[in-house]
Amino acid sequence: MAHLARGPARRDVLRRRLRRGRSPAEAARERVRGRPYAPGMTDALDAALDPEDRKLITLARAARARNAVPEGAAVRDETGRTYVAGTVALDSLRLSALRTAVAMAVASGATSLEAAAVVSAAEAVGDEDRAAVRDLGGPATPVLLAGPDGTPGPVVTAG
Repeated sequence: MAHLARGPARRDVLRRRLRRGRSPAEAARERVRGRPYAPGMTDALDAALDPEDRKLITLARAARARNAVPEGAAVRDETGRTYVAGTVALDSLRLSALRTAVAMAVASGATSLEAAAVVSAAEAVGDEDRAAVRDLGGPATPVLLAGPDGTPGPVVTAG
């Protein structure tokens, strides 16, 4: 397994890439093994979302992938803390990822939500999910929907 170069070796690699006409950001994104950085989720999100909302989508996407579930969700409370969850599909309990994340926030003492994000193949956020966000965050709380690849979709309000 190749290790990422550190210190002076890392700087030399970045300098070589800069000499090839790449911007510092592009040079930093390339892998040390010489393969170019593949534009993807981060690039698409950079232009459309603020960093905190981008973080929610990234966390939700990671939860979905880590747990191999159909949906991943993340919510941010009034203090900036985030709560991340995946779909719960037990014989005796079925919860969407967003309702699970809202329940985690409530159980941890959150009194309000600033934003929510769902990563799913679905084309819309369900009414029950929006109702859970509305109960804690109010009708104006934004709910971001992103596809499985992290590409942002529509932003709706909980109301």
